[in-house]
Amino acid sequence: MQGYIIDTKSVKDDDLIVSILTEDEVITSYRFYGARHSIINIGYKIDFELEITKSNIPRLRDVIQLGFPWILDPEKMYCWQRYLKLFYRHFKDIEHIDRFYYYNLENLEKLMEKQNALRSIIQSYVNLLEYEGRLHYDYECLLCENIIENNICLIRSLIPVHPSCSKSRIFEKKKIVELFEEKNLISFSDDEVEYLWNILLEGL
Repeated sequence: MQGYIIDTKSVKDDDLIVSILTEDEVITSYRFYGARHSIINIGYKIDFELEITKSNIPRLRDVIQLGFPWILDPEKMYCWQRYLKLFYRHFKDIEHIDRFYYYNLENLEKLMEKQNALRSIIQSYVNLLEYEGRLHYDYECLLCENIIENNICLIRSLIPVHPSCSKSRIFEKKKIVELFEEKNLISFSDDEVEYLWNILLEGL
């Protein structure tokens, strides 16, 4: 079985509770500490086995880390880990999930080989919002419920609002249309991309 680690919690004697996003579910497992055990960290893709025990959660065993070409790039790994950690909260109290999420992360992993980490993650996030039916193609302001004709502000989950209804950063509408409908960030400056990243960090 393979999956991405989206959360770890320390328990007694350096043991861990490990949450793993797999193709069909989010698995919560118990990892015993051991000197010969491979390193467990958020963002790692692993191959693993589960051992059913008498406790409420299975034991994680036979873990093999599946590396990416950029795993030693500290900037990309930092952004990747922060993004994956958001999935833990997004799927809190949910076990079974659609395969979209796993394969969306696999596609993102490959995309990050070729381009900037933040641009890759935001592009992937827009695909996630579209899949969940939360991408606002109608460009209707959340606050006043009128159509946004010109400039746009974005709030959490990239929801559009009028500049007059919010104190958020202002974007040209054509840029947001390009982002939402073409999943393209080529027109965005690095500063604008970083702003979108900070919105994303508020939660998926």
